[in-house]
Amino acid sequence: MNTKDFLDKIKIELKISKNSEYTIRNYINSNLRFLNFSKKQPEDITEDDIKSYLAENLSEKASTSIILFLSAIKYSYLNILKRDPTAGIKRPKREKRIPTVLTKDEIKKLLKSFDAKKSKLMVSLMYACGMRVSELLNLEIQNFDFDEKIGHIRQAKGRKDRIFNIPLFLFEDLKDQADKQKKDNQIYLFTGPKGKLSPRNLQKIVSKAAKRAEIKKDVHCHTLRHSFATHLLENNIDIRKIQELLGHADLSTTQIYTHISKEELKKIKSPLDELM
Repeated sequence: MNTKDFLDKIKIELKISKNSEYTIRNYINSNLRFLNFSKKQPEDITEDDIKSYLAENLSEKASTSIILFLSAIKYSYLNILKRDPTAGIKRPKREKRIPTVLTKDEIKKLLKSFDAKKSKLMVSLMYACGMRVSELLNLEIQNFDFDEKIGHIRQAKGRKDRIFNIPLFLFEDLKDQADKQKKDNQIYLFTGPKGKLSPRNLQKIVSKAAKRAEIKKDVHCHTLRHSFATHLLENNIDIRKIQELLGHADLSTTQIYTHISKEELKKIKSPLDELM
């Protein structure tokens, strides 16, 4: 089996399993880079080939990059060739990084930096509902019930569907956007001149806005989701409700935000320190 046939089969398996476009792209790219490096046919790959690739290309990378690569290889070889060449390779421990979060004032600055109405609406909705990039870009007009003031996120990451309340502040703008797209015979709520927007398009929009707003932190699209969850926690919203809003299958994933809040609390100086 040549590389192209192997990658095509992986793509089909991932689509059947309803994986996100992000996962499909990552798994395909991981396998392609690895096979180009090894210069072997997929069925000839051994554990030593994988270890050589890790040593050459990923030894200086974060543990998450190594875990992602090994997951991509394991999934592909188990599903297509019915064997696991990664079985004897020890996985590194996942680093517990506290994600970057914007303060409420920084969110205000970020949103005020927009001139383009559609860009502002996309970024506002991501923060307001704690959406992943793929969820925002896959929103279809039919996912909105403007009478009930709710939206549906269909087949989100981990295949966990969920609903969200349409923010009152964005209601009219979202309805106008949906009506405009409907008139243009579009399926998705947000599109560009060439059709569906890519995650890279959206990341550029967010990065440029952060620069205009003079925010010194490293701001990504996912930073808005982290900020949404942290701000809800600071407003004393129950963590299990936040778990549902984020679409997390496991509560432990949501509990990272309790650590963020603690980090913010540590920054508060005692009034006594201000006096002395």
